[in-house]
Amino acid sequence: MKIVVLEGSPNRHGSSNLLAEEFIRGAREAGHTVEIIDAAHADLHPCTGCVHCGYEGPCVQKDDMERFRKKILGADMMVFVTPLYYYGMSAQLKILVDRFCAINSSITRKHMKSALISAAWNADSWTFEALESHYRTLVRYLNLQDQGMILGRGCGTPSMTARSQYPEQAHQLGRSLHASV
Repeated sequence: MKIVVLEGSPNRHGSSNLLAEEFIRGAREAGHTVEIIDAAHADLHPCTGCVHCGYEGPCVQKDDMERFRKKILGADMMVFVTPLYYYGMSAQLKILVDRFCAINSSITRKHMKSALISAAWNADSWTFEALESHYRTLVRYLNLQDQGMILGRGCGTPSMTARSQYPEQAHQLGRSLHASV
């Protein structure tokens, strides 16, 4: 299975990317191919809502999205990776997700698998409610098949995250994926 990991952390060595690395390690051990899209450090511009794409591309903006479009549509699974910023995904990942406007139908037709990986300093039980709701809405809207969520509570620093149960959970999620789509 081809997996594309959509990383939205401006901190390349932060907690959410640490969890993503463990997921990737597990997925590769299970025989899957994995490609990373670093949305936080890409040349991506926000969707303007012009709908010139007609909801099925190409976008009038000339940035990295055309290259990402091919990678996303060539994959069998998308993994959304983000630090929790004010109870939602990072702006960097949100820009990429908003640009799905030009590929909605193509994503929907593929019945892709998906997963969510996130890390937050906060450890309260309600910490991830808004992000979980947004992710579940994306799963429903884009006709994705959710494979799981790793929601790292109390992962304020990479060292805190490394000592938590979440890296092993991310690794196991990657290893548990089945090849069929």
